[in-house]
Amino acid sequence: MRFNKLDLNLLVALNALLAERNISRAAEKIFLSQPATSSALARLRAYFNDELLVPSGRQLILTPRAKELVEPVREILMRIDTTIAAQPLFDPATETRTFTLLVSDYTTAVLIPPLLEALYREAPGMRIRLRDQTDRPAEVLEQGEADFLVIPSQYLAKEHPSAALFEEDYLCVTWEGNTRVRDRLTFDDYLACGHVIATFINTHTNPLATFDGWFMESFDVKRRVEVTVPSMSALPALVVGTDRIATVHRRLAERARESLPVKLWEPPPRIPRLVQMLQWHKHRTNDPAIAWIRDKIINAATLV
Repeated sequence: MRFNKLDLNLLVALNALLAERNISRAAEKIFLSQPATSSALARLRAYFNDELLVPSGRQLILTPRAKELVEPVREILMRIDTTIAAQPLFDPATETRTFTLLVSDYTTAVLIPPLLEALYREAPGMRIRLRDQTDRPAEVLEQGEADFLVIPSQYLAKEHPSAALFEEDYLCVTWEGNTRVRDRLTFDDYLACGHVIATFINTHTNPLATFDGWFMESFDVKRRVEVTVPSMSALPALVVGTDRIATVHRRLAERARESLPVKLWEPPPRIPRLVQMLQWHKHRTNDPAIAWIRDKIINAATLV
């Protein structure tokens, strides 16, 4: 189909190229060969009378014209997907589509089990793909590569709807044989201990702060970090046998105490409660499947 002499099929290729900035990755994303994708780029360059992507070292960068096209092209394709391609009827009992959720390992541990149990009963053919949040979660949601994002409230994308799931606070975890922290945990103790923290790296190799890390940095609390790990749920086990300390979600800390020789303490720097949120793309609010799964996620959150 053509519109103003533009083959609209090329918009799919253009969206992939603008997002990936790499011909090979864009080709994989839209299930085309690399030569076919290169050919699509050549046709797009001719239509827009612009190079769109130009080499810079070993990578491609967007021209100013290409940068202007990123949001409009993404918006057009999302609208097509949600108004034309979306199924008007939804029957969970017979649904076989795959739905993608961007979640942390903490969310996977506390929220996903009751959700999967409910979905298994009511939508046994539905497939769920859990994807981590280390690769620009808001952008992945924008690109339509995920159906839902579960994330703390301060990281929400303002332009998309959301719903509160549950609240969480934090506890400090130490080994029961810790020689620095015995009867109580003071602020001085907290700063004196070496810390085990969770740190995540996104696709641009930038560290992503956890909620407690974001709070500490915001209020200039300097922790002496001795161990970093890409997992919140692993933190309690990593203080065992040491004088180190970890700041952990309360639910994870209390579970860890059931199987590990650890003690739990209220954090001396009072950390605000985390509000865990569910977010979805604004153009998919009225999608029957998205609405149904959204309600199931919100219901599962009452069980955590």
